Amino acid sequence: MILVCGEALIDLFIGESNPAGFPAEAVAGGSPFNVAIGIGRLGRSSAFLSTLSDDVFGTFLAQKLAESGVSPAYLKRCPNYTTLSVVATSASGQPQYSFYAPNSADRALTPEALPAQLPADVTAIAAGSYALGVEPIASAIETLLRREAGSRVISLDPNVRPRVVGDLKAYRARFEGLLAYADVVKASDEDIELLYATHDLASAARGWLRGGPKLVIVTRGEKGPLAAFGDRILERPAPRIEVVDTVGAGDTFHAGLLSWLDANNLLSPEGITELTEKHVTAALDFAAAAAAIVCTRRGANPPSWNEVEQFMAARA
Repeated sequence: MILVCGEALIDLFIGESNPAGFPAEAVAGGSPFNVAIGIGRLGRSSAFLSTLSDDVFGTFLAQKLAESGVSPAYLKRCPNYTTLSVVATSASGQPQYSFYAPNSADRALTPEALPAQLPADVTAIAAGSYALGVEPIASAIETLLRREAGSRVISLDPNVRPRVVGDLKAYRARFEGLLAYADVVKASDEDIELLYATHDLASAARGWLRGGPKLVIVTRGEKGPLAAFGDRILERPAPRIEVVDTVGAGDTFHAGLLSWLDANNLLSPEGITELTEKHVTAALDFAAAAAAIVCTRRGANPPSWNEVEQFMAARA
C-alpha cells in the first residue's frame, strides 16, 4: 500500500465565458489527494492520511476517495471548513489558483493524531505541496517521515503554492530539510524556478540528490521529464497531445511513477537504490503517458492502467 499524506480541497473552476460568475464547477482536488486518487485508478493499493471536514465538501471528498478504491483507514474528520481553491485556466491551459484556506480542515492534522505505527503492507509514503509548509500538518508529516525513513520509500513533491505557504525562503529551507528522509523527489520546472530562481534544472536536481534522495525527477511540460540518479541525467520526450488543461497532470505523473515502481516490485528502499537506466526510462514513459491523458481532459481525472497501456501502444 502507498500512503499519501497532505491536503484535500475543492477546486472551483471559473470558465473563460463566465470569468467572474457563479456558481462555478466544484471539483475534488488537492495535490496529494489527486496522487492518492491516481494510484487507486491505476489499480494499486493506496490510502490517504489527512483530515477532512464534516461539511458537505468533506463528505464529497471522502466519496471521491472511496470511488477510486482509496482506503479511508487513515482519514480523520473535523468541524473546520474545507479549503476552497478558485481555478481560472489561461488561454494556454495553465491553471491559476486563488486559495481560501484559513484554519481549514486539510491543515488540521497534528503529530499527536498520527497512527502509533504503520502496518508492514505500507511500503511507501508520498507527501507534498502546501501541506509541507502550513501548520500543524507540516509538523505531523515531518514527524511521520522522520520516523519511517529507511523502512519505507519516501517520495516528495514540493508542488509550490506561494499564495498558501507565504515565505518561499522558509518553505525552501523546510523542504530541503525533508530531503534527508526522501528516496524519491518529483518536482516541476516551475517549482524549481520558484524556489531557486534558476532554469538550470539538472544542477538543481543534482543538488537535491546530494541531500539524500536516490532519484530526482523534474517534469517540464511538453519538453518531457528529466531524471537525475547516481551520476546520470536522463531526459525523455513527452507524448504529443491536444491540451485541454494541465490541472492534475503533475500529480498524475507522481501517481504513475509510484504505481509503475510498485507494479514492478521496485518500490522499496533497496529497489530505488538499484534502479537502472532501463527501469527509470520505463517509469518515466509510463508516468508521462498517464499525465498526458489527464491533459486531454478537463480537471484532474486520472486514467486506469489499461488506458495508459492503450495510449502508449497507440503511439509505439
